Amino acid sequence: MSLFTRVARGRLAAWLTVVAAIAIGAAVFGLPKPDNPTPVSATGLSVEWQSTQVERLQRELPSSDVQPAIVVASRDDRGALTEPDRAALTSASAGLARFAVGGRVSPPQVSPDGTVALVAVPLSTAGGQEQVAQTVDQLRGSLQALPDALTVEVTGGPAFTADLTKVFEGADTTLLLVTAAVVALLLLVTYRSPFLWIVPLVVVAATEQLTLRAVDTIVPAVGIHLQDGAVTGIASVLVFGAATDYALLLIARYREELHREQDRFAAMRAALRRTAEPILASGGTVVLGVLTLLLSEQETNRALAVACATGVVFAMLSALFVLPAVLVIFGRGLFWPFVPRVGDQVREGRLWGRLGAAVVRRPVPVAVLSTLLLAGLALGSLGIRTGLSETEQFRVKPEAVAGAETLARAFPAGTTQPVAVLTTPSAVSAVTRAAAAVPGVASARPGDAGSTVAQVDVVLDAEPGTPASDRTIEALRDAVTAVPGSAPPTVDGVDRFDGAVVGGTVAATYDTDEANGRDQRLILPIILLLVGAVLVLLLRGLLAPLLLVLTVIASFFASLGAAWLLFDHVLGFPALDSGVLLLAFVFLVALGVDYNIFLVTRAREDARRTGTRDGMLSALRVTGGVITSAGILLAAVFAVLGVLPLITLTQIGIIVCIGVLLDTLLVRTVLVPALAFVLGDRFWWPGRIHREPDAPTDRTPTPAEPVTARD
Repeated sequence: MSLFTRVARGRLAAWLTVVAAIAIGAAVFGLPKPDNPTPVSATGLSVEWQSTQVERLQRELPSSDVQPAIVVASRDDRGALTEPDRAALTSASAGLARFAVGGRVSPPQVSPDGTVALVAVPLSTAGGQEQVAQTVDQLRGSLQALPDALTVEVTGGPAFTADLTKVFEGADTTLLLVTAAVVALLLLVTYRSPFLWIVPLVVVAATEQLTLRAVDTIVPAVGIHLQDGAVTGIASVLVFGAATDYALLLIARYREELHREQDRFAAMRAALRRTAEPILASGGTVVLGVLTLLLSEQETNRALAVACATGVVFAMLSALFVLPAVLVIFGRGLFWPFVPRVGDQVREGRLWGRLGAAVVRRPVPVAVLSTLLLAGLALGSLGIRTGLSETEQFRVKPEAVAGAETLARAFPAGTTQPVAVLTTPSAVSAVTRAAAAVPGVASARPGDAGSTVAQVDVVLDAEPGTPASDRTIEALRDAVTAVPGSAPPTVDGVDRFDGAVVGGTVAATYDTDEANGRDQRLILPIILLLVGAVLVLLLRGLLAPLLLVLTVIASFFASLGAAWLLFDHVLGFPALDSGVLLLAFVFLVALGVDYNIFLVTRAREDARRTGTRDGMLSALRVTGGVITSAGILLAAVFAVLGVLPLITLTQIGIIVCIGVLLDTLLVRTVLVPALAFVLGDRFWWPGRIHREPDAPTDRTPTPAEPVTARD
């Protein structure tokens, strides 16, 4: 076959691939959006948890769709409210009746010290979060006419819902623009070409948008409620990072092959043969890792599992099919001004070659020092605190949080979010007395009642979400369960309860923390086993996979320690959100092992010709630049989560960012090569390296030997 014919067929195949990708993308965007399933509960926890049981039982109450917004008024100087202040507030509260269910609002309640007043406005929640947010905005707007000396804030459950909704207004657009800008800048710096960076950026951005559209269909179709914001934000960042990493690996190998092959189509086929295995192994590891979140107690984590797995599958497909086709269509000129030519001297890898030569001279001290550095960073997590209260969830303090803090100065801190105890109408008096006797309970009084279910409203002394609040919830549950005949009716087939059940927002936060702990104990060992199994199949050995998994675990604890020092001493975060540990571990283990896969698979390939030590040196030279670029890019992309004002997402982004940098710059660059240099061919035990005929024996290069990049 002539060169012209091969080029023509290659160009036709590339164009057909691009056209097919466009057609598939159009089909995905044309998929119908199924109705989003009703969430299992406000927290995403199943009916087995008491807070969810209470939420279901409250549907039997006459005011099941009613929740109070709390208007909090205080003077700017924090002094006692004057008579004109109280009169103005009383007049304004009468005007709030138009927002209240039933058209009535109780008179203002003034604190014992006279510095703070509150007005409870019962709002309907039947219209969903958007309607609640709109009503709260109107309620806040109607309070603008109060005297300037008064600070008026709206807090309570509806206000927190409204402020949380505002957090994610335009978040998808902001996240997309910032992420794309970061990726574009890093690609431009990496390739030093005015054109090359555009191709992977366009392909990756299209993959991300395709993923988000597919997620809108797939997640509801499998019966999981899709909560916008956090789920789509994390999935978007993961797709951008993973797809760009795969693009960097493919383009680096393609450029390497262009120095050997005049035919760019042959060069791309060779590049794909060499990169398909690590990309599939890397992507498969991430997919298996995130799918472990399907075992989570929380519906949000299960939605995240499906969304992220979908995104990584699309990222692999775009890297193995779409990107190669686009690259060969544009040809060598895309690399201008550094166009790769056959026979040109390859300049990449000299720095990494010198680093590898330095490590191979003293591998044992290097491995020991690297391990000690990781252990030292991990010590930073010894004083870690977990569990954020409701008012600590936001980096930028919204009005609902400010109002809750004002209220807590003069009223019991739990006033904004009373605990709901559900029991039978006949046991209300006994349950109320039992609840009032619990240490940490400020007050307990009968609330709404139906024919079979009645509620007791309990106000705690402690701020919701704090350790003191958690202890009170535990004691309260023990106390009301012991009341004879207090068990409410069965919900959704759950066995009859032993006694009254405790729920509400405060108890739901406690249950969520408990669920996170349960998830960690179940999912963390499973993801390690899955990642280890992938590495065993890929490397056909046991020792190397074990060492790689151990290095990833070490980098996780080191990143957690380093991040906590940053959170505690620089950013001033009060604690680590209880759900952060699980998500950070899943992403770091799944993503961190990627760079080891890229390095070690190349080392195994080269070791067949040169032996393990020289093979690792060669792999470090040729993959050092691309893996470092990929790691820095992925770290920067996850750091972009910090543009959202939720502390939880900021913490996930920073921990993953630090962990990826450690994996890229220390573990993969220094520690793993040092271990391979120490062990030699034993690194692959019990597998063996089958050397090609006439391959040299494994030996350690002497300092006098030059370290040059391969052509």
